[in-house]
Amino acid sequence: MAANDRQAREERARLRTYQARQEVHRRAVHRRRRDNVIAGVGLAVVLALAVGAQLFYFNGGPGAPEASPTPTPSATPAAVPSADLAEDRTWTGALTLNDTALSVELDGAAAPQAVSSTISLVEDGFYDGVSCHRLTTEGIFVLQCGDPNGDGTGGPGYNYGPIENAPADGVYPAGTIAMARQPGNAESQGSQFFIVYEDTTLPADDAGGYTVIGRVTSGLDALVADVTDLGTSDGSTDGPPAQPVTITGFSLE
Repeated sequence: MAANDRQAREERARLRTYQARQEVHRRAVHRRRRDNVIAGVGLAVVLALAVGAQLFYFNGGPGAPEASPTPTPSATPAAVPSADLAEDRTWTGALTLNDTALSVELDGAAAPQAVSSTISLVEDGFYDGVSCHRLTTEGIFVLQCGDPNGDGTGGPGYNYGPIENAPADGVYPAGTIAMARQPGNAESQGSQFFIVYEDTTLPADDAGGYTVIGRVTSGLDALVADVTDLGTSDGSTDGPPAQPVTITGFSLE
């Protein structure tokens, strides 16, 4: 009888041990499933943020220059300069970034509205002391300037369109000067422009391409050596230049 009781106790102990092990296994499986779900959600969030960042900067084509945002509202919005200011001719001048002097020419016949706006801003001294806030260094090679806020959010107090003189093949050769704009919005051009320092392809979006107002005729090599070769301030492929850049002179005639 005692032997039978002992055997029964041992069997119950083995059963309890087996059940405990099963419970540990069940909890481990549940924990792994929970951790996998959490990891999956975390990855989805990271991917969503990454895609959102790409859309913010690159909507309308990979690496498209950051939009020239709607300017800060004012009580009396500035009027868009008349397209007649461009006089249907080529304008020559000098654009100085820090101590780097660039000779430029603007095509008033090919982009009369954009060139007229640029002429007006130059004559008003709008660009004096304004920074070049953005440099892209991979696939897209542009230095973006002309935002009085210095962060991509500013403008002259007006926006204008349409897009003019955009290359049909989306190729912007080194030296091109073109207007930045909001993705998909042809009427969002303002004061922000970009200088292409290495041949770049910018695919058109729903609004089209980017208005080419002219080109750098000399000094581009110096700009590359003094600014763009130094990369961005944080080592990324898209951000503020490591060498801060200020427009120290801009003249046209």
